[in-house]
Amino acid sequence: MRTRTRALTGLAAAVLVGTTGTAYAATQGGHPSPGKATGSSAHGSGQSIVDWNRELITLLGTPGLQPATIQPTRSFAILQAAEYDAVVSTTHIGQPYLFKVPAPRDARADAAADQAAHDVLTALYPAATSRIDQQLSTELAAIPDSHGKRDGRRAGATVAQLLVDLRAFDGSAAPPPPFVAGTQPGDYRPTPPNFPTPVFTAWGSITPFLLTSGSQFRPTAPAPVSSPTYATALNQVKALGQDSSTVRTADQTTVAKFWGSAPIWNTWNQIAQTLLTDQHANLQRAATVFANLDLSVADATIALYDAKYVYHVWRPVTAIRAGNSGYNSDIAFDPNAPTWNPLAVTAADPSYPGAHSTISAAAATVLVASFGKHQPITVTSDKMPGVVRTFTNVQAAAVEAGFSRILAGQHTALEDQAGQQLGHRVATFALHELNAG
Repeated sequence: MRTRTRALTGLAAAVLVGTTGTAYAATQGGHPSPGKATGSSAHGSGQSIVDWNRELITLLGTPGLQPATIQPTRSFAILQAAEYDAVVSTTHIGQPYLFKVPAPRDARADAAADQAAHDVLTALYPAATSRIDQQLSTELAAIPDSHGKRDGRRAGATVAQLLVDLRAFDGSAAPPPPFVAGTQPGDYRPTPPNFPTPVFTAWGSITPFLLTSGSQFRPTAPAPVSSPTYATALNQVKALGQDSSTVRTADQTTVAKFWGSAPIWNTWNQIAQTLLTDQHANLQRAATVFANLDLSVADATIALYDAKYVYHVWRPVTAIRAGNSGYNSDIAFDPNAPTWNPLAVTAADPSYPGAHSTISAAAATVLVASFGKHQPITVTSDKMPGVVRTFTNVQAAAVEAGFSRILAGQHTALEDQAGQQLGHRVATFALHELNAG
């Protein structure tokens, strides 16, 4: 039994029975293998895959639509896995992530992907059904009516139902346990100015999509807050990350604000959207890239929350304000320390490892595997019109994204480094699993 099936044993058996009574094997997924597609739409445009990814980002930006205790990376993973398995089921090329359902040889893969996307999103966001219905109508209008179109839609609906039903038992719906703040030096506690209560306290224990558990690649314990190593890292963020820093350059301030202007998982999905659109990717390639990306990012997110709530490391703002208490002899007395503020408002969770660093490293690992290590990218933000970040390669963007959190006063370099390593390890493992035929 391979890793993927082991990870799902708490959800369902390796063979699941659909609503029609037909058994569907939970087989190993992967990139499409070489060969000629039998589905008439196998090599059609991948634009609809991009469109549905954009639609999810729009839904996530709608106030009150996303449940506060459900991490959005889960939605991306379910959406992209469903589209990918729908395409594989109808093209008969390659292996699925989990489900390859019966489909006639003439079934349209594009119709299957559209229906799968629609059904996943309406299941996750029922309050937005009318909007999602309209998106489906728009996408399907470009596909001529035929038996193949109808067959494709049936296959997509079946895949979506199987995946939604499966993930209903992943533990994500359980109320997170209340957070109890520590009182010792180094212990995380809610941060100023609003002192928000952490929400994703148990996210590290939900069932991963590919990993065996959230702890599979748990980083080693961080350096003690009493150590010279920690003092050096803290002094760096104290100087660079202060709201009124005199050593942070104007460009570094832009970097800090840019990468914090939108959820980091949205940003990396938008980077993939641009790359696939610019390269006129076909349906199978677009479905594959997004499945690899979002399954990896979802598991990296589970892994980072596992580590955050095992180590419970306090945030820089707490450490710096407590610097005069003597918990670290290498931190010099500073009369201004008790009023130190970061450039950005601190996120409501422990500091180690950094989320931006982990997710960016995971995303970059996938995109390098998909587009090559020398692929240049340009990144923009809807929240900062006119600001453009240009990189000679994807990895450079991930490095800047991680460093931006030091510049914003959110993390030390120790947390950035741990996140970069964790994200890369998770994505490397995920890619291996997805490509293991």
